[in-house]
Amino acid sequence: MTTPRDLLIVTMDPESGGSVEPGDLSLALAGAEVIDLLEAQALTLDGDHMVPGYRPALADRLLDEAASTLARQAPYESVGDWLWRRGRGLSASYLAALEAEGQLTRQRRRRWMPFGASETTLVDSPARRQAADRWTSKEPVLAALAATVGIGDERTEDSPAAADDTVATVLAAVDDAVRHLQFERQRRSIEQAAFDNVWRGDGP
Repeated sequence: MTTPRDLLIVTMDPESGGSVEPGDLSLALAGAEVIDLLEAQALTLDGDHMVPGYRPALADRLLDEAASTLARQAPYESVGDWLWRRGRGLSASYLAALEAEGQLTRQRRRRWMPFGASETTLVDSPARRQAADRWTSKEPVLAALAATVGIGDERTEDSPAAADDTVATVLAAVDDAVRHLQFERQRRSIEQAAFDNVWRGDGP
């Protein structure tokens, strides 16, 4: 399994608690891909820019797809730009992949599910147990990504940090992107509320 898949499983597990916005999760999944590609030596970071390395054979289809879309000519893509480009609709792609592999099953809708109208739930599988083991051990990277999308304990100065500075750079970029998206959602909500008030005649 990969970090993006483990992250998706954690967010879908009712024991982890909370709900996740698909947009936030998509950004975090894209960041998780970068972290796994760094580990596979498929890229390195020059500051916050992603410099492709050799093209490894990756067993995971979506991670291999991510490696194939890296910008291979200077100026290289920044981590932040990658998150917005690669992250578009990524949570749905990973959800579809898990379902195609039989990691999910359909059942009557329950309120705790993080994808709103989705009627899928996790099956008991080695992949789910592996993700759960990584989660309960509070592995710093998975814990940080999950916290960014609102699952688990909120990150503080005392939270375990990633041992690798490049990974820390990616986690910071994910945090910034998710915060920006949340700000935009809040701004649009306020604007919509103001419009609704005017439409009802409640405005100035």
